[in-house]
Amino acid sequence: MPEYAPSHSPATTDRTALWARLASGEQVDLLVIGGGATGLGIALDAAVRGLRVVLLEAHDFAKGTSSRATKLVHGGVRYLAQGHLALVREALHERAALLRNAPHLTAPLSFVMPGYGLAEMALYGAGLAMYDTLAGQDGLGGTRLLSARQVRDMVPNVQASGLRGGVQYWDGQFDDARLALALARTAARHGALLLNHCRVEALLHDAQGRACGVQAVDAETGQRLDCRAACVVNATGVWVDALRNQRDADASRRVSTPPLVTASQGVHLVVDRSFWPSEHALLIPRTRDGRILFAVPWQGKVILGTTDTPRKDMPLEPQADPAEIDFILREAGRYLRHAPRRADVRSVWAGLRPLVRPTASATAHTAQISRQHHIEIAANRLVSVTGGKWTTYRAMAEDVLYQCQMAGLVPVAIPACTTASLPMVGAPVAGPSPADGIPVALAAYGTEAAFVQTLPGHDHTLHTETGLTEAMVRFAVRHEYARTVEDVLARRSRLLFLDAVAATQLAQPVADIVADELHTDAARQAQDFSALATRYQLA
Repeated sequence: MPEYAPSHSPATTDRTALWARLASGEQVDLLVIGGGATGLGIALDAAVRGLRVVLLEAHDFAKGTSSRATKLVHGGVRYLAQGHLALVREALHERAALLRNAPHLTAPLSFVMPGYGLAEMALYGAGLAMYDTLAGQDGLGGTRLLSARQVRDMVPNVQASGLRGGVQYWDGQFDDARLALALARTAARHGALLLNHCRVEALLHDAQGRACGVQAVDAETGQRLDCRAACVVNATGVWVDALRNQRDADASRRVSTPPLVTASQGVHLVVDRSFWPSEHALLIPRTRDGRILFAVPWQGKVILGTTDTPRKDMPLEPQADPAEIDFILREAGRYLRHAPRRADVRSVWAGLRPLVRPTASATAHTAQISRQHHIEIAANRLVSVTGGKWTTYRAMAEDVLYQCQMAGLVPVAIPACTTASLPMVGAPVAGPSPADGIPVALAAYGTEAAFVQTLPGHDHTLHTETGLTEAMVRFAVRHEYARTVEDVLARRSRLLFLDAVAATQLAQPVADIVADELHTDAARQAQDFSALATRYQLA
């Protein structure tokens, strides 16, 4: 096996070393609060441009919305009907950048849109032709009209009754949590200090009332410290308003501000591939209640979803409402000849989308609210960013830094943004991928796959279907910031999102490995994860 060194110094993910650096007292240029797609994108862009960057995440990277997507890198077909052409064009451009910069975590994906009426087929075809036009040279494949027979051949479980034909088009697919992790590790490679499981308790202000840092707490040890920065960015997703209202560590100085965000809940169900035995994804652009339905093949399973339900509360672990589950199963039954039932669901998860609250009408249906992002620089100079979607995280980050430059919060003279052509950790730079010829389970590691196979336990398979090995768990702890069984089985491996029962069965074996690496309480780790995993199972 060839010699190999991880993409950055192992000390970068050593928690003691990270905390020591954070506690040094040195003021940094930019402090990002929130380790989802947006915050990680900002940290990466800033670090690449030479700024001193710290990012703090209260839980794990991509713990919230950023690990609960439909796993699509897309321009947003339904946004065409809403007239958001600029958003679609930008997203298609960013889709191309993602596929280029992280080929080990992304891939083109063919979609089939069945048509049960000639008028709707003509409408879909025209709309998707515009989609191709907006993509331009970034297109992944041309849209084409399909006969009924071609649709049945490509997606054999589709409902054939009344089928008149269909349309095929192309978009992209990705592993959201692992892409978030690649962003974090790429930022670290460029000098950023990132710390997960580190909660921001309050903002710090200078004598003029300007945000100048935060009070942070290590969730593992309870240690506290102040971290000071010239610019503080609030990238906490659906929880952005909580920090906006937390004006100061002194509660008497808090000020209530109109909320920026309204939340929409998206639910996904995972079933076996027998319900969708095709490499093509299914898209139903308009269900009976006007929503959209996907059937997406992903990592050996099929994702069914999604809902778009307004939600006022914003829990860390949102639960699918029974009505949402019934809706997905009912609509799937209309378009799949062999339809799943509740007993067939392997995992169910819900994510909260941070949507920019409409200014004209706060009661607008969330499906109609624009997915464009919004940046606010408050009077106390706290920068808050919200909205957008996974595909456009990079453009959002670039815009945030531009707005910070214009406000004088970071130097105007920093280099221009280069992240549009910046390969992620693990991405092959040129030539054939080093992952060629290795087990499929290691493909997501890209150029680091060979190194993973040198670690203890590379021949000890923990889960046959996903190919998870003891070595992968050790790599997650040593080089990928994993601290808990949940970190490993939910976001380094995606087993919790694929099969919650199988993940529960691995809780103790994985906890034993994590404990061996970190000297933690294995029994407590396994118990905590097993309790969490029940939320991903249908009773």
